[in-house]
Amino acid sequence: MSAPRRVVSTYRLQLGPDLSFDDAAAQVLQLADLGVSHLYLSPILQASAGSSHGYDVVDHSRLADGLGGTAGFDRLVAAAHGVGLGLVVDVVPNHMTTPVPVLLAAPLWSLLKHGEASPYAPWFDIDWAAQDGKVLWPVLGDSLATVLAAGDLVVDRIEGERGVEAVLRYFDHVLPLAPRSQPGDDVGRMPLGSLLAQQHYRLASWREASSALNYRRFFDVTSLIALRVEDPGVFDATHRVIIEAVRNGQVDGLRIDHPDGLADPRGYLQRLSEATGDAWTVVEKILEGEERLPHDWDCAGTTGYDALFRVGGLFVDPRGSEPLTVLSEELLGDHQDLAAMSSDAKRHVVSSVLVAEVERLVRALRRALPGIPAASARRTLEALLVGMDRYRIYVHPGEPAGPEAGRELSSAATRGAAALGQPLEPTVVDAVVDLALGRAAGVADRTAESDFITRFQQTCGPVMAKAVEDTTFYRFVRLVALNEVGGDPAHFGVSATDFHAFAERLASEWPMTMTTLSTHDTKRSEDVRARLAVLAERPQEWAAWVRRARGLADAHRHGNVDALTEYFLWQNVVGAWPVDADRLAAYATKAAREAKLHTSWVDGDPAYEEVVSQFAAGITGDAAVGRHVEDWLVQTHVESRANILGQKAVQLLMPGVPDVYQGTQLVDLSLVDPDNRRPVDQADRARRLSRLDGGGLPTDLSDEKLLVTAAALRLRRERPDTFVGERAGYEPLPSSSEHLVGFRRGDRGGADVCVLVTRLAGRLRDRGGWGDEVVTLPTGRWRDRLSAKVVHGGDVPLSEVLPHPGWPVAVLVRDDGRSS
Repeated sequence: MSAPRRVVSTYRLQLGPDLSFDDAAAQVLQLADLGVSHLYLSPILQASAGSSHGYDVVDHSRLADGLGGTAGFDRLVAAAHGVGLGLVVDVVPNHMTTPVPVLLAAPLWSLLKHGEASPYAPWFDIDWAAQDGKVLWPVLGDSLATVLAAGDLVVDRIEGERGVEAVLRYFDHVLPLAPRSQPGDDVGRMPLGSLLAQQHYRLASWREASSALNYRRFFDVTSLIALRVEDPGVFDATHRVIIEAVRNGQVDGLRIDHPDGLADPRGYLQRLSEATGDAWTVVEKILEGEERLPHDWDCAGTTGYDALFRVGGLFVDPRGSEPLTVLSEELLGDHQDLAAMSSDAKRHVVSSVLVAEVERLVRALRRALPGIPAASARRTLEALLVGMDRYRIYVHPGEPAGPEAGRELSSAATRGAAALGQPLEPTVVDAVVDLALGRAAGVADRTAESDFITRFQQTCGPVMAKAVEDTTFYRFVRLVALNEVGGDPAHFGVSATDFHAFAERLASEWPMTMTTLSTHDTKRSEDVRARLAVLAERPQEWAAWVRRARGLADAHRHGNVDALTEYFLWQNVVGAWPVDADRLAAYATKAAREAKLHTSWVDGDPAYEEVVSQFAAGITGDAAVGRHVEDWLVQTHVESRANILGQKAVQLLMPGVPDVYQGTQLVDLSLVDPDNRRPVDQADRARRLSRLDGGGLPTDLSDEKLLVTAAALRLRRERPDTFVGERAGYEPLPSSSEHLVGFRRGDRGGADVCVLVTRLAGRLRDRGGWGDEVVTLPTGRWRDRLSAKVVHGGDVPLSEVLPHPGWPVAVLVRDDGRSS
């Protein structure tokens, strides 16, 4: 096995139709110039044709043909290694797609053809008993009876592995027939009803999935069927290509998608570590509040949403909470209770969206504890799922549960009962909680007990994600910058003290974790959020601005655009401006569907969506509205600039391995996907960097952000021991100002880099600047990598090191070789 390249920083590339392996290879030189150590690729295995993300894998045995296949990947590896870059790859262990036609996925074709007898049956998490030994396949546009009456389901023939074979065809869907139902030429004359009865699958309307599906899926996405990677054979088959790429030195690190969906995340990571020789691995784990990543997980840390929350929070003024709450109440005519909204959304998810998952839990629970009535079991389970305030607990069947899991479930039961508004039977609650913790008495079926323990944990995450991130975050409008993956809109701002405590903990416990500000899944880019954070500093000015904006938009309110949707859009308009009609209309439609108040993905209201789209098109095309938006951006430029540059400097130089999401070395004003997956003009970024490296001065904020990004990444590459590894230290810098966040990095024996960042720059400007406030630097001579200014250690006036006008950030590097 080849020695891996040390992961010091990463640059995320979204591979797809617009970015192949060869396209990525063409970018390696400029990304090496930027200073990153590794390319960080979205999934590379064979996905659905034309996939824009790669998370819909159809074949784990080969690299994606559409990206260039093995030959293209080899060329990318050679190009990257040729300029000193390594590769990190995104891995999707939890699920694969159910492609159309399904014959594109050999394991699923075999499953549908042979049922439980298929050698691939162990790959999938199917409750066969729930459908009398069949798998529900909900691909019909209507009920089976209606489809049959219309003649849309027919017998056809295709060229199969062993010659011509009969199949069922439903438009683009092609489905295998069980061997027992293929008696030569007679199959075409058999009544369809009789033929269907002999299959290992039951065809159903897509609407039946939410209530009757008997295979585990990714969240509520029926087309993504879950995999049982806890089975060693399934793990080996689905990971062979990736593990070989690590072992032969092509890949240095891995990003694991949605580990909370796995039956045993700890066991999976241990097996992966053993197979890859302990390759650098980070997990997409959402940590809620002060939740900690389990220390028995064999990984380097998370993908960085916990850091995103703290870094962004530094630039949110907590004093803006009350006035922005008052403003939202004025505009909406109602008070928004975030906790109640989240609970309501969870109730909807467990009672309407994930009914099939809840019913499977009820079945397992009653097999384990048959004395509990089904209705009581269901009520208690719904209460626990609604009351959970994190993505899951971690309990392993056969092992004693930790005290934290017990406390969380007991609290969840209390919260859930209150949210459901009905009392629960204490004895049933105790029994269900004990069962989930693996300590129930009188268990009738130990297999069912293990099944319940595992399935309950796997169901908590989808409830949280669909109810909070994908519903409540599109309804709660006090400050939408806080409505972010891994964030908490109730937590209004992060103090410098709290940030330092978090960073010190990372340096001590997870020094090689990933940090990030933008991902392919964030609701808004880092720079949209940075602009919107200004609202907390300027709540009165914002209130006046938005009232005026509503007046200017009167002519574009052709229908019932509700106040919540309109206020939600105004915030995103100023965050993403300039934004054209198509982008804003597409975003507005998605946001309205996610909010599920007036339309949805399942039962949409085209008339409402058209009204919202017309409003979006109207305000983006109105010159007066445009001038009004631009006036706001000019008035708040100082604050936005400080936020954009400051959060980038903090993220790139704090403990951990920073990722730069594609394109975000410049100001990026993208909204949620697919907006944030648009092609990136890397040629423009390369030209800018070349000009700046040649001594050119920054011409705009994007140039300034590029300078900060390149300076930080190059510094990390130049001094890796300062930033990553067991001895990479972190220590806050003492300062008399609340408007500074400063820290020192270096070997634990001494510091050789100091980072100074301005926060809450608007209030700082209002009070006349730094005054006589100081920061205490370690002794020695320090040179700023951005301004080239030289300062000396001790109590340094902030007006000297961060003068206005000037850079709101400083990256100071020891210039005299002395230790602190």
